[in-house]
Amino acid sequence: MTVNIAGKNLDITPAIRERIEFKFNKLEKYQVPLINKHAVISTEPNRQFKVEASAAIPGGQLVASAEHDDMYGAITEVYQKLERQLNKQTHKPTARRASHSDRPEVEEEAEA
Repeated sequence: MTVNIAGKNLDITPAIRERIEFKFNKLEKYQVPLINKHAVISTEPNRQFKVEASAAIPGGQLVASAEHDDMYGAITEVYQKLERQLNKQTHKPTARRASHSDRPEVEEEAEA
Protein backbone atom coordinates (compact mmCIF):
# COMPACT_ATOMS: atom_id res chain seq x y z
CA MET A 1 0.00 0.00 0.00
CA THR A 2 1.25 3.48 -0.78
CA VAL A 3 1.82 6.32 1.62
CA ASN A 4 -0.45 9.36 1.34
CA ILE A 5 1.86 12.38 1.50
CA ALA A 6 0.60 15.94 1.68
CA GLY A 7 2.56 19.17 1.75
CA LYS A 8 1.48 22.46 3.28
CA ASN A 9 3.35 25.48 1.91
CA LEU A 10 5.73 22.98 0.32
CA ASP A 11 5.92 20.98 -2.89
CA ILE A 12 6.51 17.26 -2.45
CA THR A 13 9.47 16.28 -4.60
CA PRO A 14 10.24 12.71 -5.65
CA ALA A 15 13.21 12.69 -3.23
CA ILE A 16 10.96 13.58 -0.28
CA ARG A 17 8.39 10.98 -1.33
CA GLU A 18 11.10 8.33 -1.68
CA ARG A 19 12.55 9.13 1.76
CA ILE A 20 9.17 8.89 3.54
CA GLU A 21 8.23 5.66 1.76
CA PHE A 22 11.65 4.22 2.64
CA LYS A 23 11.12 5.02 6.32
CA PHE A 24 7.65 3.45 6.34
CA ASN A 25 9.03 0.35 4.59
CA LYS A 26 11.65 0.00 7.33
CA LEU A 27 8.80 -0.33 9.85
CA GLU A 28 7.70 -3.53 8.10
CA LYS A 29 10.51 -5.46 9.84
CA TYR A 30 8.13 -5.83 12.80
CA GLN A 31 5.81 -7.87 10.56
CA VAL A 32 2.75 -5.85 11.54
CA PRO A 33 0.53 -4.64 8.71
CA LEU A 34 0.44 -0.85 8.51
CA ILE A 35 -2.93 0.35 7.26
CA ASN A 36 -3.74 3.80 5.88
CA LYS A 37 -0.25 5.32 6.09
CA HIS A 38 -0.37 9.12 5.99
CA ALA A 39 2.25 11.87 6.28
CA VAL A 40 1.99 15.67 6.22
CA ILE A 41 4.99 17.95 5.79
CA SER A 42 4.64 21.66 6.41
CA THR A 43 6.88 24.65 6.81
CA GLU A 44 6.25 26.90 9.75
CA PRO A 45 6.64 30.69 9.58
CA ASN A 46 9.82 30.40 11.67
CA ARG A 47 11.32 28.24 8.86
CA GLN A 48 11.12 25.00 10.80
CA PHE A 49 9.81 21.90 9.13
CA LYS A 50 7.01 20.02 10.80
CA VAL A 51 6.33 16.40 9.88
CA GLU A 52 3.26 14.54 11.12
CA ALA A 53 2.76 10.85 10.35
CA SER A 54 0.13 8.30 11.26
CA ALA A 55 -0.64 4.69 10.49
CA ALA A 56 -3.25 2.28 11.75
CA ILE A 57 -2.29 -1.17 12.96
CA PRO A 58 -4.55 -4.00 14.07
CA GLY A 59 -5.55 -3.06 17.60
CA GLY A 60 -4.21 0.48 17.63
CA GLN A 61 -3.05 3.67 15.98
CA LEU A 62 0.47 5.07 15.58
CA VAL A 63 0.75 8.87 15.56
CA ALA A 64 3.90 10.98 15.68
CA SER A 65 5.03 14.50 14.87
CA ALA A 66 8.35 16.33 14.96
CA GLU A 67 9.73 19.78 14.25
CA HIS A 68 13.28 20.36 13.07
CA ASP A 69 15.34 22.91 11.15
CA ASP A 70 16.23 20.21 8.61
CA MET A 71 13.35 18.47 6.81
CA TYR A 72 15.16 15.13 6.62
CA GLY A 73 15.99 15.40 10.32
CA ALA A 74 12.30 15.85 11.08
CA ILE A 75 11.44 12.81 8.94
CA THR A 76 14.01 10.75 10.83
CA GLU A 77 12.64 11.88 14.21
CA VAL A 78 9.10 10.93 13.19
CA TYR A 79 10.33 7.52 12.01
CA GLN A 80 12.07 6.92 15.36
CA LYS A 81 8.92 7.84 17.28
CA LEU A 82 6.77 5.54 15.14
CA GLU A 83 9.33 2.75 15.56
CA ARG A 84 9.24 3.08 19.36
CA GLN A 85 5.42 2.95 19.37
CA LEU A 86 5.34 -0.04 17.03
CA ASN A 87 7.98 -1.85 19.07
CA LYS A 88 5.94 -1.29 22.22
CA GLN A 89 2.73 -2.52 20.56
CA THR A 90 4.32 -5.67 19.13
CA HIS A 91 5.99 -6.68 22.39
CA LYS A 92 3.05 -5.81 24.61
CA PRO A 93 1.58 -9.35 24.72
CA THR A 94 4.90 -10.83 25.84
CA ALA A 95 5.65 -8.15 28.44
CA ARG A 96 5.70 -9.40 31.98
CA ARG A 97 3.72 -6.58 33.55
CA ALA A 98 2.71 -7.67 37.05
CA SER A 99 2.40 -11.23 35.90
CA HIS A 100 3.11 -13.58 38.74
CA SER A 101 2.69 -16.72 36.67
CA ASP A 102 6.44 -16.96 36.03
CA ARG A 103 7.36 -16.73 39.69
CA PRO A 104 8.37 -20.10 41.16
CA GLU A 105 5.98 -21.42 43.73
CA VAL A 106 7.29 -21.58 47.26
CA GLU A 107 5.82 -24.22 49.47
CA GLU A 108 5.40 -23.27 53.09
CA GLU A 109 6.72 -25.72 55.59
CA ALA A 110 4.17 -26.96 58.07
CA GLU A 111 5.29 -26.45 61.64
CA ALA A 112 4.48 -29.31 63.92
